[in-house]
Formats: sequence, C-alpha cells, structure tokens
Amino acid sequence: MSTIEQSTKDAIGQDAEELLRLDGVKKYFGLRGVPFRKAAAVKAVDGVDLVVRRGETVGLVGESGSGKSTLARLATRLLDPTEGRVTISGQDVTTVRGRRLRPVRRKIQMVFQDPQASLNPRQSVGTILTTPFRAQGIRPSRAQLIELLHQVGLSEEHLERYPHEFSGGQRQRIGIARALAVRPGLLICDEPVSALDVSVQAQVLNLLADLRDELGLSYVLVAHDLAVVRQVADRLAVMYLGTIVEEGPAAEVYAAPAHPYTRALLSAVPVPDPGAARDRIVLTGDVPTPIDPPSGCPFRTRCYKVQDVCATVRPVLEPVAGGDHRAACYFPELSSPPTSERTP
Repeated sequence: MSTIEQSTKDAIGQDAEELLRLDGVKKYFGLRGVPFRKAAAVKAVDGVDLVVRRGETVGLVGESGSGKSTLARLATRLLDPTEGRVTISGQDVTTVRGRRLRPVRRKIQMVFQDPQASLNPRQSVGTILTTPFRAQGIRPSRAQLIELLHQVGLSEEHLERYPHEFSGGQRQRIGIARALAVRPGLLICDEPVSALDVSVQAQVLNLLADLRDELGLSYVLVAHDLAVVRQVADRLAVMYLGTIVEEGPAAEVYAAPAHPYTRALLSAVPVPDPGAARDRIVLTGDVPTPIDPPSGCPFRTRCYKVQDVCATVRPVLEPVAGGDHRAACYFPELSSPPTSERTP
C-alpha cells in the first residue's frame, strides 16, 4: 500500500470506495528531432501517484505548465499514458480504448476550463445535454434534460437556446450539467472557474459543493490559485514540473506548508486587508523546461533552501513530522510560514 493511499484512507475512512488510482503515471510528448540529434520529449507528467476515494474532494494545484491539465486528461483517459497505470473503480483502464471506454465514461466525467470552447456553438442546450446519453445508447426524455438544468440552477426555457446566448457562468453550468448526464461518481474539474469573474467563481464553487452533498459526488479540482480550492478541498496535492511535491489534508497544508514551493504559492494569495502584513516569498527565475528538467529535485533551481544533496537524487513524498502530511523535500519546513517578505 502506498503512503498516499494510506493517508487517504485515514482521512476519508478505511471502507471508502476507491474511485480513481494513478500509479507511476507518466506522459511524454515527442518532438521532432533536429537533424543528427536525438528527438527530445516533453515530460509533461513524470511519475505521479494519486488516489481519490468516494466522498472526497482533491485539490490539484500548481502554476501554469506544471502538468495539472495533462494529468486530468490522463485520469479520464482522454490521453494515453506513456508509463504507469490508471485504475477507475477497481478496473485497470490503462490500455482500454475506443468503444470499450464507454462504460468507463459513466463513472468519471470532466468539466473543462473554457465553457465557450467546450460547448458546440451550433447545437442547442437540449442537443448538448442529449449527446452523453446517446453515446451510452440511451434516449433521454425531456423531463430528464429539464432535471439536469434544474440541478445546475437553469430552467426549462434554456433548452432551446444556444451557448452564445448565455453568460460565462451560465455556460459553465451547462458544461457541469452535461458532465452529470450519465450520473458519474467522480468529476474531474479542470480550472472550472478560471475563465469567470470573481463573483461568478463563488457561485460556481458553491454549486459544485451543493452537488457534492446532494449527489454524493467526488471531485478532482484543478486550479492554479490555492484560494479557489481552499473552501472545498478535503485533500491538497501540489504539482511542480510534472510531479507532486506536497500532499496531505488541506487544512494542514494551508496551515503549515512544508515544501518551499507550496509556501511560495500560498504567499502569493491576495489578502483582502491592505494593511495586513504580507508573508511574500518571491521566487527567482523561470520554471525549467520539461524537455530537460533539472537533476535531483525539480524545484532546486528556484529554491531558497537548496543544498548540494538536492542535485543528486529526486526526493520522494515522505511524512512531515509524522501524520498524513507529506512533502518531497530534503529540508521541509516544520513551522508556520515566515512573517517578513523576502526574495531568495
């Protein structure tokens, strides 16, 4: 049993059903080679273990380019993994393709980042909601479509309208309704509110929380802003350069982040009080290229605690001062974040 799996069981319950399991998942995208040179590969996801159980919401956070969206597509089998294993509700679906994936789609669905791009502009809302049913060989009734709209806060009159007639928040509600059509147990939400206004973000997050309680859903909520998932996540996984560098109960990670990268992300969260003291940690340099990541710890080129050992072997997720909170760092922080701004 992996350390991640054990921590999840302790938090959710020993008997909680395992909905999703990723074991050593990697995804490399090939690049055309320059003449007389070996073709390079983009290591978008480079060895990730993750377990999601029934009734929990996992927040998957990290800055742009960390591999979050690629991992979400691997979990839903929209992409084939280069290495590793994907298990959904106890079934190994790593090599399942084509029509054999249809039963799997009923267990796990995805809500995409941009609702305008993910909805067909030539189809009415009724047709959009009918498509998932037809893919499963089901002919839905009008009452079923209306029920889906009511669940996301829309009405029957919206069935005949087209995506361009809605606001961004309403379009995302339609995307959520489409994902709920086949009654999945797990929703992978890829930056579901990043394209929305701040006021609308709160409404959509509240909707997801209400649906979780009403339908017993589980979520993997992908975001680059830690403040977005703070109120809804039970467990937090922080990604950097294709790997998970910190994982644990959300309350513990927010209260005492152990990995320097997580601390830097949390220090960038806006504070509503302009007079409040800021614990700002400013990282230098850019994210390394996933074509040629650093040796050892992937964060060492930007870390303010780097030492020689960090360049040797990549650290693995290990408990921080005991418990379920884990970090992949040779020198994890064991106290609360610093109180003064600094630039490493």
